[in-house]
Amino acid sequence: MNKLLIALLVSVGITGVAHAAGDAAAGQTKTAICAACHGSDGNSAVGNFPKLAGQNERYLLKQLQEIKAGDRQVVEMTGMLTSLSDQDLADISAYFASQNAQIGAAKADLVAAGEKIYRGGVESKGISACTACHGPNGAGLASAGFPQLSGQHAQYTEKQLKDFRVEARTNDPGKMMRDIAAKMSDKEIQAVSSYIQGLN
Repeated sequence: MNKLLIALLVSVGITGVAHAAGDAAAGQTKTAICAACHGSDGNSAVGNFPKLAGQNERYLLKQLQEIKAGDRQVVEMTGMLTSLSDQDLADISAYFASQNAQIGAAKADLVAAGEKIYRGGVESKGISACTACHGPNGAGLASAGFPQLSGQHAQYTEKQLKDFRVEARTNDPGKMMRDIAAKMSDKEIQAVSSYIQGLN
């Protein structure tokens, strides 16, 4: 059922977002303020700040637009995007999407459990495999606006899953991530987040 729902959402474009054509070269000159937290090339050095390098452009643009509009609450981003135009956001998205993500490492004791969840889900709990939307290598599905996960900090991924679980984050189309995260234990979230950090 979950795979059917995902296929339907992709086919009707439920994740649709106004997508301006971004200019990566122009975007580079607009990212100076981003570098303090996300790194100059989008590879943040701190685990609670997401890596933006290599992120799917459409997904990144959607997040920036929703943060600016207040539809996604990120305290650290308060006021950062206020003066930026839609074209600025598109350019920034294009720049970070054009960068190469640095891959981290999974904790050795969590690899097996994390891989099992990522690749097969947890059938007994109705948890879909992450590969359904994010691909076997974590590249995401750019055409549907599904994010790249490969190499993302475990700390950041864990927080996002927990926020989805308690509906502190609600900008997932059709409650897809909220429905999955609501069924996950802390141990399952920790394992799959660690696995994603080393995924490439």
